[in-house]
Amino acid sequence: MLSGNHLIAGDWVAGEATFASEPAHGEAHDFSVGTPAHVDAAVTAAEEAFRTYGYSSREERAAFLEAIADEIEARGAEITAIGTSETGLPEARLEGERGRTTGQLRLFASHIRKGDYLDRRHDKALPERQPLPRPDLRMIQRPVGPVAVFGASNFPLAFSTAGGDTAAALAAGCPVVVKGHSAHPGTGEIVAQAISAAIKTCGVHPGVFSLVQGGTRETGQALVTHPLIRAVGFTGSLAGGRALFDLCVARAEPIPFFGELGSVNPMFLMGNAVKARGAEIAKGWAGSLTMGAGQFCTNPGIAVIVDGPDADAFANAATEALEPVGAQTMLTDGIAGAYRSGRDRVAASAGVQELLTSTCDLRNATPYLYRVSGKDWLTNHALGEEVFGPLGLIVTVADFDEMLAIARSLQGQLTCTIHMDAADTEEGKALMPVLERKAGRLLANGFPTGVEGCDAMVHGGPYPASTNFGATSVGTLSIRRFLRPVCYQNMPQYLLPEDLR
Repeated sequence: MLSGNHLIAGDWVAGEATFASEPAHGEAHDFSVGTPAHVDAAVTAAEEAFRTYGYSSREERAAFLEAIADEIEARGAEITAIGTSETGLPEARLEGERGRTTGQLRLFASHIRKGDYLDRRHDKALPERQPLPRPDLRMIQRPVGPVAVFGASNFPLAFSTAGGDTAAALAAGCPVVVKGHSAHPGTGEIVAQAISAAIKTCGVHPGVFSLVQGGTRETGQALVTHPLIRAVGFTGSLAGGRALFDLCVARAEPIPFFGELGSVNPMFLMGNAVKARGAEIAKGWAGSLTMGAGQFCTNPGIAVIVDGPDADAFANAATEALEPVGAQTMLTDGIAGAYRSGRDRVAASAGVQELLTSTCDLRNATPYLYRVSGKDWLTNHALGEEVFGPLGLIVTVADFDEMLAIARSLQGQLTCTIHMDAADTEEGKALMPVLERKAGRLLANGFPTGVEGCDAMVHGGPYPASTNFGATSVGTLSIRRFLRPVCYQNMPQYLLPEDLR
């Protein structure tokens, strides 16, 4: 059952204005519009909750995360039903994403139980040291305080209400205020119901989590500029993320903004690999490019290859693999419109050749494939901007030196991929120092669509892929975004945090 209201510190709160959801199919529902007043109430409650939750034990927080996962699974059928209606995503995708969401929560529960993330250090006192004695020094990572999280349009579960940012913040000991995404408000409310139930089961302060639905830009601005918010997690567009980032920096007391803003995720195809298995790579690329209507931030939109007969064969194979792919429903009308605008921008660029065109309208997306020379690509930086959807661009370079020039010209990326065989080792070695400076994750002979939630994963990269190149929004390392090191000097045992005693 949907209330259409905000969850603020344990209460379902209505607003004066409402907005209607815009489902891909099925019934629309009305939801309250969030306001700065709702934000203030939620953040104030989060600060109150931090006084206890920020000092709770790791075991208490781990049990809370596991309870949230259990409550989400108990609502699995309901979440799938509303999620598919709102987003147009197939049931299998929603069920898989729900499993990833609960998996993340349980992963963080296990992670904080181990305690390694605390990075505990102890330099014992040296009272006899000359010329000066050394005091007793202990260091540990401590939670920063209330965290704001913005739900993502393309992941209604794994990157939204109880997604990776929320899981990492709660694991760290930080209360969370989520600004729900208007593309899937019903899904967000049901997940919030699950979190609310877990709060009651575990006896946690209700201010530890709030969900503010919808709202104008003013609402989002009120959230990131609220003086009690200590950090922000965001997954979304470059324009929206940069606007919020600028607000965080302009605050009287600036705070970190951890924005994941997308990328084109280029692939570099080495000559021997293309000669040996170019058609196989092309087929795999087509599958990765069109998965989920291309609505993944790790969608590999660009393939860089040395011009010649092998490049022609690769282009033909990719075209053949993409031709049978039918129309897919996109997440929102706005995303579909932006996809068509991106298509038009690429198609109208100088030197761009159309390899596969199709017709898509309304909320549908069909694949497009284009080809351009490396020379033309290097003179048109707009071709390196993300087109969110199943659009591919083959960049044919004159030689490996021009391929290196393409790599050096890249902006920050989430991923970069090299397709190579053993005979391509020298070229691979030449590319690696360049690509390491461009992306957070480097792949060999694979496709980046899909991100594993685990200890070693990095989902981030230099700007504009993300706003903080030293962080990741996926994997256990993401907890560090919501922690800060504190050193205790000559502190009595009974005043130390429990984990330092």
